[in-house]
Amino acid sequence: MANLKSFIEVGATSHFPIQNLPYGVFKPSQNDTPRIGVAIGDFVADLSAIADLSLFDGPLLKGTKVFHQDALNSFMSLGKPAWTEARKTLQSLLSAENPTIRDNKTFREKIFYSLCSVIMLLPANIGDYTDFYASKEHATNVGIMFRGKENALMPNWVHIPVGYHGRSSSIVVSGTNLKRPWGQTKGDDDAAPTFTTCKLLDFELEMAALIGVGNQLGEPIPIAKAKDHIFGLVLLNDWSARDIQKWEYVPLGPFLGKNFGSTISPWVVTMDALEPFAVSGPTQDPKPLSYLEEQGNNSYDVQLSVSLKSPKMTEPQTISNSNLKYMYWSLTQQLAHHSVNGCNLRTGDLLGTGTISGPTPDSFGSMLEICWKGTKPLSLSSGEERKFIQDGDTVTMTGVCKGDGYQIGFGECVGTILPANK
Repeated sequence: MANLKSFIEVGATSHFPIQNLPYGVFKPSQNDTPRIGVAIGDFVADLSAIADLSLFDGPLLKGTKVFHQDALNSFMSLGKPAWTEARKTLQSLLSAENPTIRDNKTFREKIFYSLCSVIMLLPANIGDYTDFYASKEHATNVGIMFRGKENALMPNWVHIPVGYHGRSSSIVVSGTNLKRPWGQTKGDDDAAPTFTTCKLLDFELEMAALIGVGNQLGEPIPIAKAKDHIFGLVLLNDWSARDIQKWEYVPLGPFLGKNFGSTISPWVVTMDALEPFAVSGPTQDPKPLSYLEEQGNNSYDVQLSVSLKSPKMTEPQTISNSNLKYMYWSLTQQLAHHSVNGCNLRTGDLLGTGTISGPTPDSFGSMLEICWKGTKPLSLSSGEERKFIQDGDTVTMTGVCKGDGYQIGFGECVGTILPANK
């Protein structure tokens, strides 16, 4: 895989070599219709154009129209054999040795667009959204803050992947600005709640799995087959209004504190592209129940980074470096648990990992942890301090797998917080 080269020039720091080929939905310009593409170097390859040129000649995709859509759902619903066929076809067509597109100027003009000029859209029609709480370091940190070291983890946490159902309608693509939310809050010493703007706005460093093929109602997905149901992963910033959530979450969990907006990256990195970076996850003690037991390498070495830029700063400042491999409950365990009661997952459903924190303060995945509930302000290069996210602040998340002479990247997940409605 490391020796595979494309005729498209790909820089050493590019997130999008031929080993990656992540899928996304784009428009060449504002007035064009959406279509599906893959990122390669500094370009987007238009898969609808490749299909129109009859270059998808495999048995599962010959004559296909799934790439002429405004979402990946139709393609994802075809299943893993079609995903694998598409990947092999594209890697062949884009390789340095294949003259089919390389030596045909007309083909190249129809297929390629500059990455910096296209408009990226949400990659899928997301029907349902579930957010997990799968990082032991994060759950422990939050537990210590609110319950003390002795009761940091709730008794169920080491036995099940804890999660809740979120709101899909407010999931937005990277680059979309979000307004600071309003809601009810109540301080510990306040006699009654007040209706006010969020004062403790936070980011949450997450990744999310996009379901490719679902299951029938009443038919759980066995953990041994769970990976075949996941099309790929995106970066996820699951913004959190900490003060609103604190007042509302007992007894039913997050509501207005979470559903005002969640940002995802536009490029979906496939599980096939990630497979060379599979690693073993943390040791699970106690041993999970049998339906959650799995063998082999079921985590991934994805280096994650978060930067913050205030309106006064000229360059963003890195404030966290974490890794998907720290996550206690794997993506496949989350999926198996989600469906074990017969819940039917559907193509396009999104499963968030929950905040991914590492073992050291520089790897914490939220401002709540980085600033330890506001007691340790973060110093910015501009001379400012932050305890939580302020209006005008831009948060950027990236993720990269480091290969031998190449890297698999997710691009950026970017969001800026605007002032609340008056």
